[in-house]
Amino acid sequence: MYVKKVRLTNFRNYKWTELELFPGVNLLHGPNGQGKTNLVEAINFFGSLSSHRVAGLTPLIKQGEETAIISLELAHDERELLLEFELNSDSTNRARLNKSPVAKTKDILGYLNSVIFAPEDLDIVKRDPTNRRAFIDQLIVQFTPRMLGVYSDFDRVLKQRNTLLKSARATGTKGNALSTLSAWDESLISLGSEIIAARVNIAQKLEPGLIANYKAIAKSNNEPKMFIRSSINGASVNEGEEPEGKGYLETTDREQIARLFRETLERTRPKELERGITLVGPHRDDLVLILGSLPAKGYASHGESWSYALALRLASLEILKAESRLGDPILILDDVFAELDSDRRAKLAELVLGNEQVIITAAVIEDVPEALSAKRFSVVAGEITNG
Repeated sequence: MYVKKVRLTNFRNYKWTELELFPGVNLLHGPNGQGKTNLVEAINFFGSLSSHRVAGLTPLIKQGEETAIISLELAHDERELLLEFELNSDSTNRARLNKSPVAKTKDILGYLNSVIFAPEDLDIVKRDPTNRRAFIDQLIVQFTPRMLGVYSDFDRVLKQRNTLLKSARATGTKGNALSTLSAWDESLISLGSEIIAARVNIAQKLEPGLIANYKAIAKSNNEPKMFIRSSINGASVNEGEEPEGKGYLETTDREQIARLFRETLERTRPKELERGITLVGPHRDDLVLILGSLPAKGYASHGESWSYALALRLASLEILKAESRLGDPILILDDVFAELDSDRRAKLAELVLGNEQVIITAAVIEDVPEALSAKRFSVVAGEITNG
């Protein structure tokens, strides 16, 4: 699979632009702040209907405009597809497949797989659980597009349950008056168990590729490992704080996970009522990254952290290749060669060269290894030219 053409209207810094891409390596070069990353952000968007840079969609719309449109022409085997997504600041977003409207925007998922490696990926290793949850959840959506609806439903249930807990705390509600809260518990457990099982499953799929790719890239002999640390298994995960207890979860059995979830939720009910917030569920979990015998966060050097993040993305590429009906995912390397030493640059080039389509952005052409001979495009102030 590869992207043949991308068109943008009122997207980020682009009023309108069109770019024709090719199989193999495509290099977008030019000074920083000119719109290179905006182009690859638009392509990557169709993998999970989310940005790798921001949490919401409103920042994707050009300042002063109300609507932005992203359009991609894809080629896969003998088939061509046109994907379009319309972002609206004041109304519902819309999507079209081959110019025909789809019933729900999430119905546009499953037609493009992509893996992007960007400077922001260092946050997966070095920062808070939010970054690691976003990484693994976006990958899950590419594997199983319907999971986007599960995440949306879970967020809705979580918001409603938190509202009830805050109300109960404020009014001192107890006993039978909490029956409404119990009803929301069942939805929280059902949806949350599906998310947790999917995370454990993906983490287990990723680990062999993580180990192999880290060894291929890094100069360290330390072996990486990963685990899901879950609040349903007794771990307390608070943003920006060290967790209490390991709480690693290894099962993907939905019934077992639901049973653990229910038991922990019942046990934690008094504390939730006291604090007015849901303390158990996938929103409190973490993807724990280990290097050797220590957590990568806080202990890995800068170079080791880069190698770890890169190995995670390459492992993602491999499992998507192996299990997706779409063939090779689009591989995007967004301004990463400038951050790597010459040895890691050469190793990365060797690992990605055979992918059907690779899209690279770079401020300095010389940062990109010569092995990645490419079709080149210059991007300056939102204007794209060949060469």
